[in-house]
Amino acid sequence: MKENVVKSFLRDTYQTSSPIPFIITGQAVVFVLMHILELVAFAEITDDNLFSFFLVQLSLPASWTGLVQQPWAILTHPFIYEGIFEVLFDCLWLYWIGTLFLNLLGKRQFWMVFGGGLLGGALLYLLLGQFGIFQEESYWNSTAFGLAALIGSITVLTPSMEVRLFLFGNVKFKTIALVYLSLDLIFTGLVNAQAVLPYVAMVGYGMTFMYQLKKGNDWSTVLKLRKRRKLKVIHHKKVERVTASGRKHTTDMPNQEEIDRILDKISQSGYDNLTSYDKEVLFRASKQDQ
Repeated sequence: MKENVVKSFLRDTYQTSSPIPFIITGQAVVFVLMHILELVAFAEITDDNLFSFFLVQLSLPASWTGLVQQPWAILTHPFIYEGIFEVLFDCLWLYWIGTLFLNLLGKRQFWMVFGGGLLGGALLYLLLGQFGIFQEESYWNSTAFGLAALIGSITVLTPSMEVRLFLFGNVKFKTIALVYLSLDLIFTGLVNAQAVLPYVAMVGYGMTFMYQLKKGNDWSTVLKLRKRRKLKVIHHKKVERVTASGRKHTTDMPNQEEIDRILDKISQSGYDNLTSYDKEVLFRASKQDQ
């Protein structure tokens, strides 16, 4: 019997370890609900403009003073969009960039970069507003800060990686990143000048995170939950394996030295030039701490 299309879609989309489908679904659902409220106001069913009310209440205010009145905005602002093209554009980039990141590293690193970019950008945005540098009252929404951090980190991790683009052929990812970040920064400055410095800072944050990771300093360990485990005695035979570099290991899990070697190899020649064994080691390492 042929499987139901809806069930197949739900299984393939949501029965996964990736958080990206859930983030995108949240953005889409909130966007639809917000614009239903806009239709209600347009049809004059109510005298209150609920769309404008919730848009302001759920978006990030311009300063700490405003955040005190709506503290939930620090969590809700990445899900708020006014225009259909804005939410569509950001969702497509999040899906592509986020999936690319998760193919190389794990969920914990993803949340440290993406979530850290969202939070760090928001805090810096509020700080600039508190100083009164920008005269106009404004609010901020979208996942731009998190996307900027992700793109900056991947640029450092795989500087030589190439992407095949229609009409353009193979293009280095760092070229795509430079064009995207430049255009998005210009657009951000035109819409909300207060967000320009936080945007640039989050690109730097993503790059710094990856530079430190390649040196063996994984900042995402602060997100690691330590679980108490019951003591078990397991008897097994030692399995000796020879790695691509000729080193032998008696355990199935890769050690930090081996991971660092693979990250250095990615930095020098790109992810595509890894051997199948290297990719397997990197995959197991990313799943080990999830």
